[in-house]
Amino acid sequence: MPTPPALLDTMLSLAGVTADDMVIDLGSGDGRAVIAAARRGARALGVEFNPELVSLSQRAAAEAGVADRARFVQGDMFEADISEATVFALYLLPENLDRLLPRLQALRPGTRIVANTFGFTDWDPDAQERVRAELCTDWCDALLWIVPARVAGTWSLDSGERLTLTQLHQILHGEWSSGRDTAPISQARVRGTAVRFSVGDRRFEGEWSEGMMTGVERRPDGSTRAWRATRTP
Repeated sequence: MPTPPALLDTMLSLAGVTADDMVIDLGSGDGRAVIAAARRGARALGVEFNPELVSLSQRAAAEAGVADRARFVQGDMFEADISEATVFALYLLPENLDRLLPRLQALRPGTRIVANTFGFTDWDPDAQERVRAELCTDWCDALLWIVPARVAGTWSLDSGERLTLTQLHQILHGEWSSGRDTAPISQARVRGTAVRFSVGDRRFEGEWSEGMMTGVERRPDGSTRAWRATRTP
């Protein structure tokens, strides 16, 4: 069952696809997701094992006037070069998504993955949206994941405090320590390169870059202060 047009539009909107993106569809079928992304100005690539569907997709892209931005190749989606993608538009069963998971999570933090209805076994989506019933009757859920930065480990703050993190996908756990005092962190997540967590009633928001996090601490009295942390070997 191909993805309904209304759901496809919702998927691309949920992923925030623009002309700056490179969109890849693994198992691209009749090419509709690639063509829809190209219509938004994005560069797009479909990888499809069936050569007849590749030919069909190429003709459809030409008829839609987007052959200069929509490219299709015959190949194995598990072996394809996906390094340039900023967005994935997928319609795959969970077992196939799980097989792709290590390669997807190894991509640049902030890479977006949007899928029709089916998700990963143990990676919950960052966002999802259901298409209205009058526009879609079957397979009507758009699911979005954002590849998270890998922030697990120990971090030292300029203030002398320390932050120790464990990570499962976008969910963080850990503790904050200052001298002999420790406190658990809560409400902790990473969304692409954006990191947030709380220590008691102090809220921390920041951005990850390789080996460093910087951001703002917000206190109950309304005051703020900048914070910076570096990864401890």
